[in-house]
Amino acid sequence: MVALYAATVFVGAGLLFLIQPLFARMVLPFLGGSPAVWNTAMVFYQSALLAAYGYAHVSTARLGVRRQAAWHLVLLAAPLPFLPVAIPAGWPPPPPSAPLPWLLGVMAAAVGLPFFAIAATSPLLQRWFAGTCHPRAADPYFLFVASNAGSLLALVSYPAWIEPYWRLAAQSRGWMWAYGLLVVLTAACAVRLWRSPPAPVAAPAGPPGTDRPAFRRRLRWAWLAFVPSSLLLGVTTFLSADIVVVPLIWVVPLAIYLLTFILAFARRPLLSRPWLTRLLPLLLAPLVMTLNLRSVQPMAVLVLLHLAAFFTAAALCHTLLAADRPPALHLTEFYLWIAVGGALGGLFNALIAPLVFRSVAEYPLMLVLACLAGFPPAGRSWRDLGRDLLWPGLLVLGTAAAVLAVHASPLRANPVADGFLFGAPTLGCFLFSRRPLRFALGLGGLLFIGGLYETDRGQLLYARRTFFGIHRVVVDHDRRQHLLSNGRILHGIQSLDPDRRREPLTYYARSGPAGDVLAACGGGPAARIGVVGLGAGTLAAYARPGQHWSYFEIDPTVLQIARDERFFTFLRDAAAPARVVLGDARLSLANEPDAAYDLLILDAYSSDAIPVHLVTREALALYLRKLAPGGRLAFHISTLHVDLEPVLAGLARDAGLAALTRADTEVPALERARGKAPSVWLVMARRADDLAALAANRRWHPSRGRAGGAVWTDDYSSVLSILRWR
Repeated sequence: MVALYAATVFVGAGLLFLIQPLFARMVLPFLGGSPAVWNTAMVFYQSALLAAYGYAHVSTARLGVRRQAAWHLVLLAAPLPFLPVAIPAGWPPPPPSAPLPWLLGVMAAAVGLPFFAIAATSPLLQRWFAGTCHPRAADPYFLFVASNAGSLLALVSYPAWIEPYWRLAAQSRGWMWAYGLLVVLTAACAVRLWRSPPAPVAAPAGPPGTDRPAFRRRLRWAWLAFVPSSLLLGVTTFLSADIVVVPLIWVVPLAIYLLTFILAFARRPLLSRPWLTRLLPLLLAPLVMTLNLRSVQPMAVLVLLHLAAFFTAAALCHTLLAADRPPALHLTEFYLWIAVGGALGGLFNALIAPLVFRSVAEYPLMLVLACLAGFPPAGRSWRDLGRDLLWPGLLVLGTAAAVLAVHASPLRANPVADGFLFGAPTLGCFLFSRRPLRFALGLGGLLFIGGLYETDRGQLLYARRTFFGIHRVVVDHDRRQHLLSNGRILHGIQSLDPDRRREPLTYYARSGPAGDVLAACGGGPAARIGVVGLGAGTLAAYARPGQHWSYFEIDPTVLQIARDERFFTFLRDAAAPARVVLGDARLSLANEPDAAYDLLILDAYSSDAIPVHLVTREALALYLRKLAPGGRLAFHISTLHVDLEPVLAGLARDAGLAALTRADTEVPALERARGKAPSVWLVMARRADDLAALAANRRWHPSRGRAGGAVWTDDYSSVLSILRWR
């Protein structure tokens, strides 16, 4: 019986975590890749999980375990006629101004019912098992370990084994058959329940007493689930935006999150609360230092520090949850309140934080609140609370005074001064680590001051957080430049020197590949040029009178910044007017006339979170339809952690196109100081003669493919296969 129930829970949890990346691949052609897409999807899944746990609790209370089992089998069978999972036929594309409601709607229509049915299965099976006469029925929480183990295996399996070898349609069909297996296994569990003699719920697994848990205790369950849930999304967004922009980076925090559940709810817990409460301050103190100093190097050390702090904070909360689990009679209510906390964490990060914060401030906020996870507020005197407020208050006031003094001194841009400015208070704060409230208040105050402090990385002129990231415009007074960035990805620089204001910089310098492409392929007086990706509008510096330029940009905020003359004037100064089309580039290009462009520039790949739907066989066929005879395609592929050249070379070979690449990675220090950045560009054309001007340049070489590499399509891709591991 144990093996049957554990296997069923394991399969159900695996299906839940497989449907998430599977369906994400289906909506990718409509939305592209963005941390906000992941956060919004998490909100949907956590909300559906909450509804499923509510159903499990209410139906069990109303029907009893045995009648409820029959009802749940009917619910599990209901999605079978609508499988395999797919986007409903005729579903409209998302509006650029409101992609979030569109995503929630299509997810509800396509995966809502099967996800709901599977999500309810795990707590129900645990409750069914508790209703049998099995010797281990008194503590069915060990099945929760099997659930998280199934989730963890599915999470790792998808990018490593499923995506590289199964096309999307085959993945959906495979998931359908696995869902059928789940229905059969669940039916077998129900039969074992019905055949088992009725037995009362045995002794409690947690604190003594079988009365219904007090409301305050239920709120504590939700709180201990809320903090790790918010931290999961916060650390994912922070790492992917500000530290290491690597595809699939979200897999690592989620795997850690699941692992902490497994460790906390194991029959013999491997982690103890005293050990975790001592370890957390040791990690948070240096972490707060790096956050206040805006540190991005050394990358590996920072990533490990953030992940270690997240693991410790999540493990502490989940260990406290496991220690406070109620008797099996209240098992479904326990999981319901955990789901409430998880859903609130997702809602806070995906919906509230982007409206309230200009940065990923919810992440350090949750780190501070994690310090209070094991803090017992009851039984403390007013004198103790007063001291807990006084000492961190004095520390924060002293730090604020030092910051004001540094702002008025020449030491403002000195990294050594910055390190001392925050290092000494952080060390003082660490001395409070034996008192959680005092330590949390001190950390929170230092983080607040650090958020207002300007380091030597430039003065912030503008910041806005949107569905597609956090856009910042910064002025570098030393080099007299304005910079546009999204996290760590630079999207444009413009010189403030009037003589250099129209000079293209960064990846678009005239001495780099972009200059070669525009000189050889886009120099005609009546050339029609399309650009996917606007950025600061730097490429408009190449426009000539009489030309027709069209930009395709998915984020309205980027257009607002590029047109704001306080920040950038490339569009205003351009010799030819630019038309900007808002929306996903692939959908927008489909509405353009065929043979409309002499040069089509794909500049949407400078981030390592690549929009896969723009580098597929179907996407290339669309680009070719929009090219005039003799037209060229130019791809800007300056990425750090992924190698797109073999993918594009394979697409060119598959379509019978000529392809050349120039990797301009060795940029002299003098040119770097003037604003040029390393870049890699790849150009395609229908005939080799159309690329003759570039082929004559020795810096351009035939694009290198990968022998035997599968061509990417809307139905198949493998990001893992193009990662640079060094």
